[in-house]
Amino acid sequence: MRQTSKTDPSPKHPGVMVQREQPFNAETPLELLRRDYVTPRELFYVRNHGSLPAVDPATYRLTVDGLVERPLELSLEQLENEFSRVEMVATLYCAGNRRRELAEVRAMPGKVPWEAGAAGNARWTGAPLHEVLRSAGVREEARHAAFTGLDEDEESGTGTHFGGSVPIENAKGDGVILAYEMNGEPLAPEHGFPLRVVVGGYIGARNVKWLSGISLQQAPSDNHYQAREYKLFPPDVTEETVDFSGGEMLGEIPLNSVVCDPGEGAVLPAGPVPVRGYAVAGGARRVERVEVSGDGGESWVEASLEKHGDHATAWSFWEAGLKLAPGACQIVARATDSADGTQPETVEEVWNFLGYANNAWHRVNVRAEG
Repeated sequence: MRQTSKTDPSPKHPGVMVQREQPFNAETPLELLRRDYVTPRELFYVRNHGSLPAVDPATYRLTVDGLVERPLELSLEQLENEFSRVEMVATLYCAGNRRRELAEVRAMPGKVPWEAGAAGNARWTGAPLHEVLRSAGVREEARHAAFTGLDEDEESGTGTHFGGSVPIENAKGDGVILAYEMNGEPLAPEHGFPLRVVVGGYIGARNVKWLSGISLQQAPSDNHYQAREYKLFPPDVTEETVDFSGGEMLGEIPLNSVVCDPGEGAVLPAGPVPVRGYAVAGGARRVERVEVSGDGGESWVEASLEKHGDHATAWSFWEAGLKLAPGACQIVARATDSADGTQPETVEEVWNFLGYANNAWHRVNVRAEG
């Protein structure tokens, strides 16, 4: 199935920061992002690599092929009526989130300069991928599920359709759905109408929008955005020295904690100050602890994690009370996950020329007066 007509994104909150008009890319200011545990559509960040395809739901078909016993071609009506309807609260997280901090170490020309608002949490409703795969019959030699979207790449100039894959063990698990609703409504154009895959705990690039095909195969996807673009290289590798056959294919969300309030440059009264933020862990791991400092990491207090139900694939909201001394102060946040994973201290440790997976301690500079 191929689609050539284009459409426009739905209206966004006036506070949303547009990073690029074409392809349309936008993120949420942190003070608005921290307001709702379930991010409203009009505040949800958008990451696109090309124009938004216009899809007729009546003629839409999803193909399932490759290493399967019975190739499928499913209509939207079949996906909604012939498979279980499940809901999953899951966080989408752009691999380039917090890139601006990396770009301050060394410039990254042409890359979207994301702040820390390229993340969002939603209630996704759709068909469990494992049921669809069971209907197709997974052959024993299948190792990866590769997803292809209807959007055509304009950002990198390949002209090919966006795609990516996840290991077959993930695809057959409970944390992956073929979503046709977001927060109780049909997907908006910019979020993949009429169907997208939502892979709990994985970077946004694996949550392919405008999903047109699923292919089971032995090797990971060879799509440009998996084989070349969304890859992690050590700090000493540069654009001039890189060998794209190496590097690590990005997959699970990096453990991260972000200070949302107060914001950078805030002037606050000296003394007790509330600090709020979000934290996210990748894969099947959970955020176990968040610690916050008001003196650049010299001393720490443990934040309280808010209770929003048992959602293994969703972020955590946290809050802590700090006592700020008069003068310049640096608020810092760091998290620990259920596998005892921690965050690196400095952005220099995680710098990479593509600007991905910045999960260094998040730092916000403020001034306390009085």
